[in-house]
Amino acid sequence: MVRKIAFGVLWLGLIVYAFVFAPPDRPDTFELIKNLSTGQWQGINSLVIVLFNLMGIWPMIYSALLFTDGRGQKIPAWPFATASFAVGAFAVLPYLALREPNPQFTGKKNALIKLLDSRVTGVFLALAAAILVTYGLRSGDWSNFIQQWQTSRFIHVMSLDCCLLSLLFPALLRDDMARRGWQNQQLFWLFAVIPLFGALIYLCVRPPLQETVILPHEKSQIELPLNRMN
Repeated sequence: MVRKIAFGVLWLGLIVYAFVFAPPDRPDTFELIKNLSTGQWQGINSLVIVLFNLMGIWPMIYSALLFTDGRGQKIPAWPFATASFAVGAFAVLPYLALREPNPQFTGKKNALIKLLDSRVTGVFLALAAAILVTYGLRSGDWSNFIQQWQTSRFIHVMSLDCCLLSLLFPALLRDDMARRGWQNQQLFWLFAVIPLFGALIYLCVRPPLQETVILPHEKSQIELPLNRMN
């Protein structure tokens, strides 16, 4: 219960900060968002371009955990995962506040879960993130970015959102590792403490989920791995 309350308070605090204490919107914010979304990047600081695109990679990272985690929850995960592509942690935090611990995966993987569970997906996301970060570090203007961070609500909140998604990742990581039979505290902390790339490395190396089927047996239920039944 304390965990749920903490995530709920953090969610409300993020909303209040974003709309009350963050810098005001700039007149060109809508035009900036449109240009970033359509690839018209000329004249835009590379760091802003990288940050905007990383906010597309983070929802993919979370989806790779949320859709399997949601299989055993009372609430569906897909609305929160889908909304995270638009509002990031503003959608993830309510799910974290409402979910229950879920260290098991039952049933068969559907096409979406198979795609998200694939190491190929993890490698693709890791390569994309590496290219973006390298591009930003080589050509980004940090003084200009700091100035925009101080004067633009969009860039200010997007930056905090990106950092918060990195900090929240361990809240789902432990159960995802348990669903794969991977109990290793040292690896957990390695994946948890490295911003962004810890999560991406995890997606690249984690064992695949084992499909299971639940069969009735008198008054109890038995879970049998599908690959052992074939």
